Amino acid sequence: MVEVMIERCAGLDVHKRTVVACVRSPGLGRQKRVSEVRTFGTFEHELVELRVWLVSCGVTSVAMEATGVFWKPVWHVLDEGQLFELLLVNPAHIKAVPGRKTDVNDATWIGQLLECGLLRGSFVPPTAIRELRDVTRYRRQLTEERVREVQRLQKVLEDANVKLSSVASDTLGVTGRLIIDAMCAGERDPVVLAEMAKRKLRNKIGDLRHAVPGRFNDHHAAMTRELLAHIDYLDAAVARLDSRVDEMMAPFVDTRDRLVTIPGVGTKTAQIIVAEIGVDMSRFPTPGHLASWAGVCPGNNESAGKHRSTHTRSGNQWLTSALVEAAWAAVHTKNCYLAVRFWRIARRRGQQRALIAIAHTILIISWHLLNDHTTYEELGTDYLARNDNPDRRRRQLVDQLQRLGYQVELTPAA
Repeated sequence: MVEVMIERCAGLDVHKRTVVACVRSPGLGRQKRVSEVRTFGTFEHELVELRVWLVSCGVTSVAMEATGVFWKPVWHVLDEGQLFELLLVNPAHIKAVPGRKTDVNDATWIGQLLECGLLRGSFVPPTAIRELRDVTRYRRQLTEERVREVQRLQKVLEDANVKLSSVASDTLGVTGRLIIDAMCAGERDPVVLAEMAKRKLRNKIGDLRHAVPGRFNDHHAAMTRELLAHIDYLDAAVARLDSRVDEMMAPFVDTRDRLVTIPGVGTKTAQIIVAEIGVDMSRFPTPGHLASWAGVCPGNNESAGKHRSTHTRSGNQWLTSALVEAAWAAVHTKNCYLAVRFWRIARRRGQQRALIAIAHTILIISWHLLNDHTTYEELGTDYLARNDNPDRRRRQLVDQLQRLGYQVELTPAA
């Protein structure tokens, strides 16, 4: 019999229209534990009724399953006043035995696991961080949508045999935009279009005369105008979101300034890191806990002495993508310890694994900067060489050979 850790608790099975709540409390006589189940709607006043009922039952802890976005309204109502200890639980951690699945059984099962202390809550940041996270994620989505629109525009231009991308590095740069707007307005003279070149592209006027206008016609002009209008809208929307993020980051300016001292981490990446992991590192006891939660550390899959695939687990994709971008920028930074570490790993494991390793390192550094309230100090390009231990490398090689079945012993170095 598993010991009961929480005397009065509740498990919630959350859906779009209903919430099934099961309160677990002490029973009488032989019935040591009793369950009381009620179903509530998800309108605001019905969720308030749920909160009142839980308080009247003396509930101290509430657990609910993370079901899409439906858990958020329930969480917001129950979190008011800090009346309960709330746990948001990963569905994979509370999967019940299949065969008798009902909403009542699910809520009861969650309550039973909670009262025995067998549930582990997911990371739910404070309200200010959650709101900042919403804005940064939406900005990222709009930025990616703009990239897709530019690619669609490029397909239209290629269909019209307009070879601007073969001459200019940026199709929507100053020169490219002038030429495209002129073609949409009806200009088809290659000499006139080429003379619109600015700055360095003035040296490529001859190539521009051959690149435009191709077979650009009214159909291409109509498609291009729509695509350019959407791109302009996305540019304006991203600019507005940038301003909004700057306002919301005002309380965390000091944290952002510490993070940008890491090589490869710019202002936007620092904003994403703050939005995804918050500023209070007490939720992650060690850097390893944070790296595991983010999904940038190697997996561990061993059975019967055999090591199987150790690919990274699924984690926070928004944070991971930002860290990988920062890692790639750090790799191209001169006189940087992270760049040296990248190439050391890349020689043995390939660039993709090395990139994830540097992203992992950047996240570990971020944890220390936020936890210790300090800034990054560059270790130097010779740090690894200074701390190289030949004996340790020899032991690693011997261990690898022994795992492969070779009978090798480590002999003292001469």
